[in-house]
Amino acid sequence: MTRKQFVQRTLGAAGLAALANAAGQRSSEEDLYDIYPVPPLAWTSGSQRSLNTRENERLFQFLVAGRAKRIVYAGNALVYHMTQRQYSETIEWLSGLTGKAEIIPAAGPGYGRAIDHAAVVRGHRFHSVLVLPTTSDPRDAKGLETGLREISEAAGLPLSLYVKDETNFGSDKQAGLDVIGRLVDAKICSAIKYAVVRKDPANDPYLNALLTRVDASRVISGIGERPAVVHLREFKLAGFTTGSGVLAPKLCRDLLNACRVQNYSKAEEIRQAFMPLEDLRDVWGAPKVLHYAVASAGIANTGPILPYLSPLSSEQLAKLEPVAKALRGQNSSTRAART
Repeated sequence: MTRKQFVQRTLGAAGLAALANAAGQRSSEEDLYDIYPVPPLAWTSGSQRSLNTRENERLFQFLVAGRAKRIVYAGNALVYHMTQRQYSETIEWLSGLTGKAEIIPAAGPGYGRAIDHAAVVRGHRFHSVLVLPTTSDPRDAKGLETGLREISEAAGLPLSLYVKDETNFGSDKQAGLDVIGRLVDAKICSAIKYAVVRKDPANDPYLNALLTRVDASRVISGIGERPAVVHLREFKLAGFTTGSGVLAPKLCRDLLNACRVQNYSKAEEIRQAFMPLEDLRDVWGAPKVLHYAVASAGIANTGPILPYLSPLSSEQLAKLEPVAKALRGQNSSTRAART
């Protein structure tokens, strides 16, 4: 069976057309080695909380000016808590950015919500769709495989899978890993965001097991700068997602470039610049802190945060502001090497 015949059978005619439209932005064997900023979204004040396009454009332009090429709108954008109206508004705005960067929107979590999101995404020139992980939902490996194939078909795009916990793909861990491997082999899955937190990221049997089924070039470190150097050095993963790097995309690329040339001591030195903000994100909540850090650093006015999250207190904001400004300042002084 040819590649075209496989995609025709799997996605249908409309899905095949959508993939053909996006072919100029990606190939199934593309080099994924990159930084993947995961920014928050700015909202207007008031009960409707509409997308603040002007402030979101400011943040997007800041990232592009920092040579961010692939941008993920997912957990930090609080896709989890968007209404369908807000999601549709976001996707419409993001669709106008695909000529300037590869955009990866998220969908889900949960099958029904992801299917609804996929219908909104369909027909747009996105890179892929990141499926947000489920945690306590009833699920098993075989059922997930069926659902994920249907989500890809509904979106007309390949999926990026998000592994945040060893049981995200069901209680039978080996069966879940087998599903991930099959979806990658079938080109249903184009990349994996690996975000299982370890006390020692170098000691990760589950990641080792994943890499027996999926080439490391398909797996992206998904927990920001804290484990990034270890993941790239020890496991040869394909770059990393970054929240704090939204404030310092040039500095973040310096870190990636140091890893590329295996100058890990330099990479570790650069990584330390991100740790003060990462520490606050670990204590107060990663999406919440990033939302307010972007505003505190003077990059964009992100406005109110969506429920179910509450605003930072005045005391927290006072502690956050110098940290955010310091990181942005280091980004301004860096001379990121071109890749």
